[in-house]
Amino acid sequence: MTGKPNEYLDNFNPIVSLAKRRGFIFQASEIYGGVGSTWDYGPLGVELKRNIKEAWWNSMVHSRDDIVGLDSAIIQNPKVWEASGHIEGFSDPLVECKDCHQRFRADHVDLDQCPSCGAKGRFTPPRQFNLMFKTFLGPVENESNIAYLRPETAQGIFTNFENVRVSSRKKLPFGIAQIGKSFRNEITPGNFIFRTREFEQMEMEYFVNPDQGSESLEYWKNERLAWYIDLGMLPERLRLREHEGDELAHYAKAVFDIEYLFPMGWSELEGIAYRGDFDLRQHQEHSGKKLEYFDNETDSRFIPHVVEPASGVDRSLLAFLVDAYEEEEVNDQKRVFLKLDPRLAPFKVAVLPLSKNSDLIGKARIVYDLIKADRLTDFDDTQSIGKRYRRQDEIGTPVCVTIDFDTVEKDDSVTLRDRDTMEQIRVPIADLRSELANRF
Repeated sequence: MTGKPNEYLDNFNPIVSLAKRRGFIFQASEIYGGVGSTWDYGPLGVELKRNIKEAWWNSMVHSRDDIVGLDSAIIQNPKVWEASGHIEGFSDPLVECKDCHQRFRADHVDLDQCPSCGAKGRFTPPRQFNLMFKTFLGPVENESNIAYLRPETAQGIFTNFENVRVSSRKKLPFGIAQIGKSFRNEITPGNFIFRTREFEQMEMEYFVNPDQGSESLEYWKNERLAWYIDLGMLPERLRLREHEGDELAHYAKAVFDIEYLFPMGWSELEGIAYRGDFDLRQHQEHSGKKLEYFDNETDSRFIPHVVEPASGVDRSLLAFLVDAYEEEEVNDQKRVFLKLDPRLAPFKVAVLPLSKNSDLIGKARIVYDLIKADRLTDFDDTQSIGKRYRRQDEIGTPVCVTIDFDTVEKDDSVTLRDRDTMEQIRVPIADLRSELANRF
């Protein structure tokens, strides 16, 4: 797949502007000047984020009978990270410019010239920098009380493998899914919310018989790619890329990335890794607890192999925003709208009285109360009707319901306006709920 970028976006600036203006994403601690690459989600951002997580959870857990959920702690016993290899090897190469003292990931920068001050050939030799956030448990800050904020959610799944298997009575193949916060002390975060130090992951570990690992990897890479397309992402902006041998993580037998064509180019959206038995074997050796599986059908005992689809909520949200962003000329004016799948859109419907007339406001409130229990609905009565349509377009609301004077004086009907086509139809209020149900 060669891919076609979003023709309206050369960079993230339009998305960043829209996100702040409409209440999707704000810079964290903005009134104090912010803090490096951390972001707060506003009223619409939390709804979009929640919808993405619900779509993932429905796909991975609720619609299947072979995957169950988990919510593990952010702070784990430090021995977890020793066993997983994170304390020893979870690092990136760091270089520092000797002139401006800015630090960069060595594999993300041209070592011939500093991108900050322009100095040539002035970088220190690369050194490994561990990405885990270190903290202390209790009031005393010493070596015996060191703990870490988890850099991934996966290890909480592996350490609970036996607990989940026994309590849920699952037999292979089965999976354990989790959504939760992770923390990485990235050297060079950036590209808006693409790479941040605090982020939310959606991960699932699928445990299989060792001879089913490659087959399961093939299944999950196609299943996960189809999930993004089903939620409206353009197929030509997605591709699967297999990791070369020198790219593979220490735990992986094979890895495929689902990449999206962001404004800065093709970048990872989700990774699907065949981890073999590395994690369970490591935790069995370090903890002394048996993490083997007994197969009654073959009368054999073995450590299961694992296939892991792992994606970021924040990065997925960014990709959905970029993919949905559209512009067009309408009556010599630019119209910006987010062509979000209705399942993801923060508001599904907006109720708009044509004016501030008290009769219209009263009728609009009745209509709003009629439909708000079915799906998240906005009530919008400020500014002109044209500006309100544009505002709802920009936040991705699929349908606007307008109450006008004919509604009150003549036909007890409302006007439904479609976000993408701007087509309008007249619908009796008595039929409104069924009409909206058909659309969604």
